[in-house]
Amino acid sequence: MINSFPSIKRRPPKAPDANDQATDQVIGFELRRNDKYYAWLFLGPSLLVLSIFVFYPMLRTLYLSFFLTNSFGEPTVFVGLQNYLDLLTTKSYLASLQATGIYVVGVTGFTLVGGLLLAAAANQKIRGIELFRTIFTSTMGVSVSVSAIFWLFMFNPSIGLLNKVAVLPAVNWLTSPHWAMVAVIMTSVWMHLGFTFLIFFGALQSVPKTLYDAADVAGASRRYQFVHITLPMISPTLFFVAVITLISAFKSFGLIDLMTAGGPTDATNLLVYRIYQDAFVDGNYALASTESIILAVIIAAITVVQFKLLAKRVNY
Repeated sequence: MINSFPSIKRRPPKAPDANDQATDQVIGFELRRNDKYYAWLFLGPSLLVLSIFVFYPMLRTLYLSFFLTNSFGEPTVFVGLQNYLDLLTTKSYLASLQATGIYVVGVTGFTLVGGLLLAAAANQKIRGIELFRTIFTSTMGVSVSVSAIFWLFMFNPSIGLLNKVAVLPAVNWLTSPHWAMVAVIMTSVWMHLGFTFLIFFGALQSVPKTLYDAADVAGASRRYQFVHITLPMISPTLFFVAVITLISAFKSFGLIDLMTAGGPTDATNLLVYRIYQDAFVDGNYALASTESIILAVIIAAITVVQFKLLAKRVNY
């Protein structure tokens, strides 16, 4: 008798997968009674240090921004958001905000472009390129004070090397409002190039050579390879360096203090240096606290925008 039902083939039992085993282990994992004490034992010292030197100062700064303070930094009168309203309508503060924006954009842009170009040049197979790689990374071992002294000599209007070799007439680098900003941007870019070059060079070394070989066979130009192969492959590194460089530029203090002290005519009076002046020179801790909160909000907002816009172009 012929069976009218279709035959059913039985499949062999599926071998246990590693992911299934890991899932079973996670599901079956149970914390023992003493594990939480070990967690607090290891996390306790770090949390204590962060609470004393990070969390408490942040909350204290936010608290003081709502008050007027005396010369000892003690709150006297609660004013709410009045400090923020007064600060955002002050011409000198808006000028510092504008100067900070110019400085941050200049330092971040030139550092990224310069570091990437140097890394691309050092990645070539040229005789003696190892010497140039060492020179490019040498700025990482130079402190802020030494860099400021070196560039103060370079920018000196009478004996400075820049005015000696320049074809243009002598420039008052640190006494002209316009050129002072150019001078501090140049110095800051020079200080950041070593780290940026090293990170980019490591990223370029990790790009598979087979991609370039295939592009050469297809007849693609070097420019096409750089735009369509190199940049997409190092996009995570490019994104990381952009965020780190931008935050570092916002926090620049030592270079400004040693080279221009915020001058001339407050042309280089960046937000961080203004906070220092208001707090430790003028003794206005309420105003300095308000400026600190605004600066933190600006950095956080720009970082979020970077993650929203640039993260979409990152290929992992």
